[in-house]
Amino acid sequence: MSLLLIFPYTNKKLDLKMKNKIHNRKYLNEYRKRLRNNLTSAEATLWKSLQKKQLMGRKFRRQHSIKNFIVDFYCASEKLIIELDGAVHLDFAQENYDHERTLQLEKLGFMVIRFENKEVFENLEVVLDTISNSFKK
Repeated sequence: MSLLLIFPYTNKKLDLKMKNKIHNRKYLNEYRKRLRNNLTSAEATLWKSLQKKQLMGRKFRRQHSIKNFIVDFYCASEKLIIELDGAVHLDFAQENYDHERTLQLEKLGFMVIRFENKEVFENLEVVLDTISNSFKK
C-alpha cells in the first residue's frame, strides 16, 4: 500500500512507497532478467534445490535487487541473502567490495551467507544444511 502525501499550498504530491522502495527497483529489471537467464553453473545447481519452496517451505527468489545491489538468492520471510562466489571474488579489490556490500546489507537488517562455487558442487547437502540452520525456527 502506498501513502500519498499532498503538501498544502504547493499541491505537490509525494509517494512514500516509491521514495523508500529498496526491493527490485525498476531500472535494474532488465539486468536482473539477463542474470536470471544466464545463471552460473553453481547458481543453477543451488537453484534446483531452492526453487518451489523445496527447502523447508521457504520461498527464494534469484537475482533479486535490494537498493542498488543484485543478490544471487533472497528469502524474504527470513530476510536472508545467499551469495555464491566464483574465482573473480578471490581478487583483492572484489573481496573488499563484497565485504562492504555485505556490511551495507546487514545494516539494512539482512543476513548474508556466502559460499564458494566449489562448495555447491562438492558439498551441496552441507550448503543446504547451513542455509536451513540459519532460518528462524
